[in-house]
Amino acid sequence: MSLVAIVGRPNVGKSTLFNRLVGMRQAIVDETAGVTRDRHYGKSEWCGREFSVVDTGGYTSNSDDVFEEEIRKQVVLAIEEADLVLFMVEAQTGVTDYDAEIAELLRKSGKPVVLCCNKVDSGEKIYGAYDFYSLGLGEVWSISAANGGGTGDLLDEICRRLPEDTGPADGHPELPHIAIVGKPNVGKSSMTNALLGTERNIVTPVAGTTRDSIATLYNKFGYEFMLVDTAGMRKKSKVHEDLEFYSVMRAIRSIEHSDVCILMIDAQTGIEAQDMAIFNLIQKNRKGCVVVVNKWDTVEKDNNTMKQYTEAIRSRLAPFNDIPIVFTSVINRQRIMNVLDEAMHVYGNYSKKISTSVLNEEMLPEIENYPPPAWKGKYIKIKYATQLPTKFPCFAFFCNLPQYIREPYRRFVENRLREKFDFTGCPVQIYFRQK
Repeated sequence: MSLVAIVGRPNVGKSTLFNRLVGMRQAIVDETAGVTRDRHYGKSEWCGREFSVVDTGGYTSNSDDVFEEEIRKQVVLAIEEADLVLFMVEAQTGVTDYDAEIAELLRKSGKPVVLCCNKVDSGEKIYGAYDFYSLGLGEVWSISAANGGGTGDLLDEICRRLPEDTGPADGHPELPHIAIVGKPNVGKSSMTNALLGTERNIVTPVAGTTRDSIATLYNKFGYEFMLVDTAGMRKKSKVHEDLEFYSVMRAIRSIEHSDVCILMIDAQTGIEAQDMAIFNLIQKNRKGCVVVVNKWDTVEKDNNTMKQYTEAIRSRLAPFNDIPIVFTSVINRQRIMNVLDEAMHVYGNYSKKISTSVLNEEMLPEIENYPPPAWKGKYIKIKYATQLPTKFPCFAFFCNLPQYIREPYRRFVENRLREKFDFTGCPVQIYFRQK
């Protein structure tokens, strides 16, 4: 599938156009310049033609800002991997030095370029668009990304200039989605980069560097899945900026749309109230979970440190005690592959389907040995069980008096199921239904 990269200086409306092309509010849009930092991918379709779109941060140069140098590298990478570059400028400001610098960069790249002038939302503003012919990149397409004016003609031109499709679509809805979640600055983007083996996402010591949820296809070592890096989630009382509010909402949505969540915690601080809040969110959404303790190299250790640390985490997570815990140091590339193996093991459990015959063979003898306690002189008889067609493991046990089965017996059945069929790291839901 062809790839179109949207590039331009900060605050010209790249993310607004990106959201319009992919048909959803996927990238955060705010009046503040420099909101987008990492490359952000989506899929667009026009007149039966599908192509991928990548939104980039605003291109600047010679800046002291720690982010802007990293954003510039991401823009250059996006240009390199794109089949066509959509160069975005803005009518009101006219040609700036940054515009001229980007135009020079695009000429050197040799990639096909479509030049579009944004914020042309009234008749007289179109005259400002003519200045951009001086960049020497051919025809200027006037649009208004906010209200959609001119975007149809722009899409016609993009489809005309794109090379013929060579590969399959890369939306990958059928692939597992693994989200890396946690508080700010625990090393989520570093973990993503370490797993991918490239500097895919921007990493700085500043908490809150990642703002959008960034999805990337992982296809190595026999594994194939979508890896989603998310923004750090702080306590609600500490979120003051609109931008951070949107970032946290995107992170929560990433949890909702994932299959397995890698919950990263800081080895120095241990599992805190906010880590528990994120863990409870994962549980509430019925997702698989792997706990990763990062920055393990910074902890003073003796022979029992890891064992004690594991026990402390398990006591906090109780009663969900069968969640894998991996101790890593992303900087030292320590046990990175273990995280991957555990995440895929949990996904295997999460998507496991057990036939009705095997389920009854294993579970009915257990239930006969330890039947539900009688209630008010009434005896409860469980006849058979079956797995329900849901995304996560969900079972129905059919019996004569389901209303008299209490929570302790439900937990007993769940524990037997986990022992027999290995549901490590993932939720199990049990229903007792009338036969």
